[in-house]
Amino acid sequence: MGRTTAFYIKTMPWGLFNSVKGFSNEDIGHLEEILTFYRERERRFQMDIQPASSSTQMLRILTGKGLFQEGFHSVLYGLPRAERPELPASITIQPIENEAEFDVYAGIHCVGAGMSLDDKHHFVNNNIGLLYRPGWKLFLARWNDIPAAVGVIHIHDGTASLALAATLPEYRRKGLQTALLQWRLHEAHHAGCNLVAGQASFGSSSQHNMERLGMNLAWTRAVWGPIGN
Repeated sequence: MGRTTAFYIKTMPWGLFNSVKGFSNEDIGHLEEILTFYRERERRFQMDIQPASSSTQMLRILTGKGLFQEGFHSVLYGLPRAERPELPASITIQPIENEAEFDVYAGIHCVGAGMSLDDKHHFVNNNIGLLYRPGWKLFLARWNDIPAAVGVIHIHDGTASLALAATLPEYRRKGLQTALLQWRLHEAHHAGCNLVAGQASFGSSSQHNMERLGMNLAWTRAVWGPIGN
């Protein structure tokens, strides 16, 4: 339908992982079809709305269908970093290369994303394939030898995407995500990339960390979701 794609992940029941991309004025006529798609699957979802592809009429229609804007999300871009990061003595970073290490990664990803550790199996089942897929690299950061944060990078055709980052709540504001950002920016250089892209909630510490390392805001999109779910 037009340029819109509705994603559904059976094993990940949260709106973040079931999203509508590319929706614009030209696809207003397909809105009910999209809503039915998620309703039939009893799945909460989110719609990513780009400012340049929206209109007052479209936003009024979304509201009339029981949707509301629940936040903003930033897209940033920057350049790889040639210099190897000098990490604080308390922080070490290693690649995740086997399933035992991946289990630790999944737990940090789960809790760092605000989910219960009881839901870790969703993160394991949905992401285990990244270990063996070309272009994907996962990293584990330790704070004084304790697993505390993770970061992911995807490399394709000269572009590195900062695909994911998460930190356990008790280890936040210790520089772990800055260290993982520096590490991945250097990894992008090592892979011969000429562009790095990343995303973060608007105005968040993640966005500020990226900007401090020289990344710039490309655009901000609005995040919409169903009322009452």
